[in-house]
Amino acid sequence: MQRLFQAYVMVDWSAAAKPTTGPDSIWIGVLKRNVRFQMAFESHNPATRADAERVLNGVLDDLKRKSERALVGFDFPLAFPRGTAAALKLPGEPWRALMEFAAKEVKDKADNSNNRFQVGAKMNRLMTGEAFPFWGAPARDEQSMLSAKRPREHGPNDLPEYRLAEQLVKGPSSIWKLYYRGSVGGQALTGLPVIKRLRDARSVKLWPFETGWKALGAADVADAEAVFAEIYPSMFVAKPNAGEIKDQAQVRGACERFNSLDEKGQLAALFGPAKEDARREVVEREEGWILGVAA
Repeated sequence: MQRLFQAYVMVDWSAAAKPTTGPDSIWIGVLKRNVRFQMAFESHNPATRADAERVLNGVLDDLKRKSERALVGFDFPLAFPRGTAAALKLPGEPWRALMEFAAKEVKDKADNSNNRFQVGAKMNRLMTGEAFPFWGAPARDEQSMLSAKRPREHGPNDLPEYRLAEQLVKGPSSIWKLYYRGSVGGQALTGLPVIKRLRDARSVKLWPFETGWKALGAADVADAEAVFAEIYPSMFVAKPNAGEIKDQAQVRGACERFNSLDEKGQLAALFGPAKEDARREVVEREEGWILGVAA
């Protein structure tokens, strides 16, 4: 059975405000064919998001030269909960509008300093006129439209705290959380502009927005250098090898898992639900999905 991909690139992102390596920093795992055409793993631990973007561009350029298609996974949401774009009064497809909004608003410098708290506060003001739903900030960045602590629970008339896919995974963090451990919101706001630039520079399809939420065949990816998808690395348990740290082992585990499934012809089915699903429009236009989470 024909593989969908020849390489697997998994990214564990970080919203750190200063250069950092080691635990809780950016890790990029790459599983690709070596000179002997054997699958070999390598990892990168760039200190800043700017460095990470350069690494990813280099990896993707190298794979393009070899005509090897890559599955690229990012461990943060590629989109927001249903209704977010409407609350911001953004026109067009919700996933695209929010990615463009983030790319326009987020300022992320070469030393990792960034304005994600100001952007979160602005989005709160535009969406609700109060310090909600985004929350979490150091004391120096707390302001009238952004609380350091979670202000309240989500009610039935609020934007959802979690996307549909997140309701099916164990212990997810909400995209509305901008600070503290597992600050998925900070990762999304700093990561989406990078994804947009990588995508705009090459022939990439974002799953499921540009591929459809369906099992993928060779024809669906034939004209793509890479498919970008959202992943949840803790789904792929990998015991650290000698000298490896947890984050490094997780991106290796994700690379190895997707490679194994692709080799067996079982990866294609993970890109869609098992049967026709009433959530399709929300998933394809607004929220996206997490690769490997059963619908």
